[in-house]
Amino acid sequence: MEEKLINLTIDGRNISVPAGTTILEAARKAGIDIPTLCFLKKINEVGDCRICLVEVEGRRGFATSCIQKVEEGMVVHTNTQSVVDARKVVLDLIISNHKVDCLTCTRSGNCELQALAKQFNMTDIKFEGERIEHEIDDESPSIVRDFNKCVLCRRCVATCKKVQGVGAIDTINRGFESCVSTVCNKSLNDVNCTFCGQCIQNCPTGALHEKESINDVWKKLRDPNSYVIAQTAPAVRAALGEEFGMPIGTNVTGKMVTALKRLGFDKTFDTNTGADFTIMEEANELIERIQNGGTLPMITSCSPGWIRYVEMNYPEQLGNISSCKSPHEMFGALLKTYYAKKEGLDPKNIYVVSVMPCIAKKFERQRTEMQNDGMYDVDAVITTRELAKMIKQANIDFTTLEDAGFDNPMGEATGAAAIFGTTGGVMEAALRTAQDILTGEDLKEINFQDVRGGEGIKKATVNIAGKEIKVVAASGLKNAQKIMDEIKEGKADYQFVEIMACPGGCIMGGGQPIKTAKERMEYDVRKLRADCLYSIDEKSTIRKSHENPVVKKIYEEFLEKTGSHVAHKLLHTEYQTREKYNI
Repeated sequence: MEEKLINLTIDGRNISVPAGTTILEAARKAGIDIPTLCFLKKINEVGDCRICLVEVEGRRGFATSCIQKVEEGMVVHTNTQSVVDARKVVLDLIISNHKVDCLTCTRSGNCELQALAKQFNMTDIKFEGERIEHEIDDESPSIVRDFNKCVLCRRCVATCKKVQGVGAIDTINRGFESCVSTVCNKSLNDVNCTFCGQCIQNCPTGALHEKESINDVWKKLRDPNSYVIAQTAPAVRAALGEEFGMPIGTNVTGKMVTALKRLGFDKTFDTNTGADFTIMEEANELIERIQNGGTLPMITSCSPGWIRYVEMNYPEQLGNISSCKSPHEMFGALLKTYYAKKEGLDPKNIYVVSVMPCIAKKFERQRTEMQNDGMYDVDAVITTRELAKMIKQANIDFTTLEDAGFDNPMGEATGAAAIFGTTGGVMEAALRTAQDILTGEDLKEINFQDVRGGEGIKKATVNIAGKEIKVVAASGLKNAQKIMDEIKEGKADYQFVEIMACPGGCIMGGGQPIKTAKERMEYDVRKLRADCLYSIDEKSTIRKSHENPVVKKIYEEFLEKTGSHVAHKLLHTEYQTREKYNI
């Protein structure tokens, strides 16, 4: 059946688009830009802000282009004086109730409201009046919530509800007192927030941002008694360049390492090495459970937002969760034990900084379970954005930096570890090792295509050593809920499940460079970043975690074997039941 096309005119251009298309979409297909603020494609299409107003001939008033569907013969004007004046009035009203401290705001230079003010030449505010002052919520270790900068676009609310299925925030009160808040206006720390940070990614202003650790890290870097080590997650190298104007998905590993050295870190290591240890322990745990009647399916534990979610929502399924720590926590534990002993360092003087795409890692870092001999495995977590800020503070011209390699002896990693940063990657890496262990062979077919791609849920059956293993990879907590409900209700017979809290995995983490709604429509950000990691894997000399010579050496010299007593002490953890609401 042929798709019905609608013919209309926008700013004098004749356009044909499928029925059901909005004026906004039709205009963008024709290369005509209509400004928006509250709009997020497929997430928040509600027309609340009215910045996207247009004129339609023959109709009174203005049409809201993000929700108004096209009609046959429609004549639209997007840039008349009356349209511009109406948008400026709307913008003036929004700004009049906004905390205007742009010079000190974390989103200055990357704020959609600020960009609109510049676009419409807003040099003064005509409607200044009373503003309600709201307390800033900074009690959580991950997110700061400042409603004084909120524009009530509700993008965060829609993301939390529709994308993640959590609903930790919503609009409360009415009229002038309307605001976005939590149950009983409690801190995000005391409600069902998982600290995934997807709300930050979709907030157009500085109303939501990560709790920064930059000043703590600078202090340690300038302390002559501290031995400061940086470790960087795989997804960071695929996105950091965007903060310096480089194309999305550019691999900046070498420049990133050089920048970290210039910032003053004593050593710069690769969290990918920690990921290889995670695979060794996780693959061993999976095999043990399958062969010895352990709790199945086994579910991955690398995503701290996911772990917080399951602790609050599915505590009865905690036995399904792998006991493996996430890669940066494993690596931190090894740095303060094996590495400290090798280098003759006092572990109390070692300060481990994890550079992560994830703000939930800030929460994970300070979990009581992430300690050994009274010391935390990791001392500070900074996001991709925070590292970019530090580089800019140090006046380093990132794009012209030469490439450098990670430090030895803890800087060698495999291609399997690189793909940890994208959905399906943890599972694929684990299966590469599991199949070699079970068959006793060095198998050459190591790309598990069925668990790759951008779908929120990917199911597959893989044959390993003559045994069929049913697997599923889910990203985004709403998709995780679907899988967990299947398991809880006994409707699933999976043996291995990978879950990432963020849609698309770590490459789309809450701490990654923020893209505007317009950029998200123009580029497939997830695919471009994922392609970068798969490219690193394809070009790697070693693509299986168990073949990493550094990993082999540390097992021989220190850990003894996978699943050993010392491995369990340092590389494994436990979980706890959490209340959704601390009221």
